[in-house]
Amino acid sequence: MIIPSPFVYWAQTESAVSLKIELKNVDKPVVKVLENNVKFSALGVGARGESQYEFSLDLFSYVKTGEEQAISLRVFDNRVDLVLQKATRSWWPRLTAQPQKPAWLKINFDLWKTEDGPDSDDEKRDVMKDYPGMYDKLHKEELGYRRGVLKDFKKVYLVLYNLFQFVGFTYVLTVIGIRYIRYGYDSVADTYENVGGAMKFLQLLQYLEVMHPLFGYTRGGVLVPFLQVSGRAFVLFAMIEAESRMHTKPVVFYLFVIWSVIEVVRYPFYISQLYKKEIYILTWLRYTMWIPLYPLGIMCEAIVILRNIPYFEETQKFTISMPNEWNFAFHLPTFLRVYLLFLTVPGMFFVMKHMQRLRAVKLKSKVVIKKSK
Repeated sequence: MIIPSPFVYWAQTESAVSLKIELKNVDKPVVKVLENNVKFSALGVGARGESQYEFSLDLFSYVKTGEEQAISLRVFDNRVDLVLQKATRSWWPRLTAQPQKPAWLKINFDLWKTEDGPDSDDEKRDVMKDYPGMYDKLHKEELGYRRGVLKDFKKVYLVLYNLFQFVGFTYVLTVIGIRYIRYGYDSVADTYENVGGAMKFLQLLQYLEVMHPLFGYTRGGVLVPFLQVSGRAFVLFAMIEAESRMHTKPVVFYLFVIWSVIEVVRYPFYISQLYKKEIYILTWLRYTMWIPLYPLGIMCEAIVILRNIPYFEETQKFTISMPNEWNFAFHLPTFLRVYLLFLTVPGMFFVMKHMQRLRAVKLKSKVVIKKSK
């Protein structure tokens, strides 16, 4: 059975550390203080109701023990206050020895003092007035606890994600290439059968790239990646996967090759950016390959949709006819015709303009001004 820990709020002065333990109806708490460790155990009412609560903290530095005045324990109806005297007068950057703090350990802003602030316990002051912005700062930095832990986690996650996608699309491209070398043009018809599953999985993972800006993992907008990923997903799942007669069409082969070539350059470029390494050839490829590949990719997607219109006219798949309980009608072939109007010309213009703007920023030439002697 796991014994829960109560919420503990800490503060310090130059000579003491105070712990406010948020427990109600506590009777005879057990406290054990060593030179750099404090243990607490008591029966009381906390966040999980009436239960046995306990915690153990390895302190940042030493505290006094064995003296009656070194430890102060006061039990109230709604809390327990514990004050420990520091072995040496100094300001601790954090309470615990380890840089990671427990989730139940908080800052007691009612008692908080800083190294350059007044040290009189009797002096009344408004901390928020004396130190504007301190509350937000302490919550963000947690006084000595690693603010970089979350940042490091984000970086590791993004590196692993981009590496996984790079390996995945390299696998797709390698399988297609080996089969083409071995079987020639006859391998084109079996492209979807051999790499379709991998492509679908990689495509679904790309929706994480829509979530990354929302969670602050990457900078940039959400709309553009959402439109790009959703456009591919629509073609892959609704147009190719849903219609078996499209599986053997040569356009699927060309589309998968174009998608994979784009991605095996894009993901290594993102990894290099995470490590702040500027590899010019990689940057140049990332912002140059799109010039021929994006129009070719959009053209292949348009061909897939165009070839599917008579198929969906025949099968009426995804088409909703009236009358029905929703009083709603949807004709997929008509939708595909309208979709093509926006995909081929306005869609291509939007994507190309966006990429041209990025290319101008990333590959802008450096102007060197020479001073005349």
